[in-house]
Amino acid sequence: MHIHILGICGTFMGGIALLAKQQGISVSGSDANVYPPMSTQLEEQGIELIQGFDPQLIPEQTDCVVIGNAMSRGNPSVEYVLEQGLNYRSGPQWLAENIIHDKWVLAAAGTHGKTTTASMLAWILQYANLQPGFLIGGIPENFGLSARLTDSPFFVVEADEYDTAFFDKRSKFVHYRPRTLIMNNLEFDHADIFDDLKAIQKQFHHVIRIVPSNGLVIYPETERQLQDVIEQGLWSHSELTLSEQGWSYNLLKEDASAFEVYFQGQKQGEVNWSLIGLHNANNALAAIAAARHAGVPASHGCDALAQFENVKRRMELKGSVKGIEVYDDFAHHPTAIETTLAGFRAKVGDDKIIAIVDLRSATMRSGIHKDTLLESLKLADQVIIHKPAEFDWQFPAEQIAQFTDLQILPEVDAILNAVQNVVKSTDKILVMSNGGFGGIHQKLLDNIADQA
Repeated sequence: MHIHILGICGTFMGGIALLAKQQGISVSGSDANVYPPMSTQLEEQGIELIQGFDPQLIPEQTDCVVIGNAMSRGNPSVEYVLEQGLNYRSGPQWLAENIIHDKWVLAAAGTHGKTTTASMLAWILQYANLQPGFLIGGIPENFGLSARLTDSPFFVVEADEYDTAFFDKRSKFVHYRPRTLIMNNLEFDHADIFDDLKAIQKQFHHVIRIVPSNGLVIYPETERQLQDVIEQGLWSHSELTLSEQGWSYNLLKEDASAFEVYFQGQKQGEVNWSLIGLHNANNALAAIAAARHAGVPASHGCDALAQFENVKRRMELKGSVKGIEVYDDFAHHPTAIETTLAGFRAKVGDDKIIAIVDLRSATMRSGIHKDTLLESLKLADQVIIHKPAEFDWQFPAEQIAQFTDLQILPEVDAILNAVQNVVKSTDKILVMSNGGFGGIHQKLLDNIADQA
């Protein structure tokens, strides 16, 4: 059997490719933008990558074309599939039919933190020798792969609320039928497909409706937007995080690199790990709770996280030159940017932080967050925002005036020059983007190395 994947270098679709390959299926795929880390991962697994969407390059003996949600009508390969009447599926539908239909699915959902939380959960189950399968929208360092197929009854999936495909506008996660569901948080995002917050809440309630009565829904007591979803109806068990009635933590270090874990007021263990930030401590509580539902004692979950290695592109140190460190982070929403910077500030103390933000996501490009983005960057010493010239909106002048060192630049080369003019030894450069950003991380390191 052979499948061909359109949009194969997306994090989700790349995971589908790996699972199919591990199942013994022949796999190829096309994409317009082939870049690491996904391209590297796929090539290492012997999966053929085709640049561009020329339909003539779809292998003749393809049994099913799996179509990513970045594909739309007008794409040459999409039009060919429809015209020729080829068998096709969305990625989530293919996953549901071929991989997880008989699994205990543990799903991590939420506007922020779902990749990291799913990675933590998969690692806790692995530490407990449960050998879970998983599909995660990133590459967990503990595993070195974004997806894995095993004989275990347990399967961990990052449950994205983004739409499924051009022909299926439901959120991806409604295909997964989770028995254990984490909902970390809920904010307005994905302005390209959702009109407002209520539209996203509707999708979250769709997935709650399919959790069985003996299943478990885990969510923070502090999240009002999720509470509104729960109040529409809940038919399964639930556990709260960030709650004295449920799961809570007591910080042992200000940067959240060490904390005690409590359940219903009883201490379960301590987490001492390499991660920082309250957002990661919040993620850890949810992962520990979900693993406990699968039979892993909370104390084992705490011990496992001591050996947890973060996901690629989550506060990842890309290199150090002349005492200057360049970090990469996937944050691309004001809330995620603010929490990432808070954790980073707690880690580096008074060292200068140069924050570089790429307005790449559809929501960022639309200007939806123009009134809140700058406020989320206040803990940085210097801020550089990549805002292409074609964006026809502006940040509020009164917010710009609050910054003593803010630059809004349209091109990567201009950003490189701006950094080169001010960076000094011991400075920390934090790049935040959900894309390749023109290879800016290595370019920064090279420029610094070339400085006299």
